[in-house]
Amino acid sequence: MKRSLWIGLAAAIFGSLACGAADAAATVAPKGKHALAGDQVLTALTVSYAPGETSGPHRHGAAAYVYVLSGEIRSQVEGERAPRIYKAGESWFEPAGAHHLVSGNASRTAPASMLVVFVGPADAVLTTPDKPSAAPD
Repeated sequence: MKRSLWIGLAAAIFGSLACGAADAAATVAPKGKHALAGDQVLTALTVSYAPGETSGPHRHGAAAYVYVLSGEIRSQVEGERAPRIYKAGESWFEPAGAHHLVSGNASRTAPASMLVVFVGPADAVLTTPDKPSAAPD
């Protein structure tokens, strides 16, 4: 796949999620996409957060295995009692459709990065940000 197509894919996946550090967005770097049996696809990418940077609540249309490469990532999926901080070398799994309430760098002074491996249908929308709640009338 051409580099420009990967960049567009990365922007579509995570571009609308960043809401932490001013004028900054998580850096997403595609690492590979491979067809699996049936209509399943494995998509791998890295996500890097600047100090203090976070992503808004969202859902994934494919199952996600997440491995922290560096720093510390704060994460919480709906149903968990509280956010958890994962350090480099630790990982977690999110089933497709899980509501990811918290995701971001746990440190305000050091960067953090993670490898995300999605497995799901070829036509799955990998990341869908929550819709903002409507203002009361």
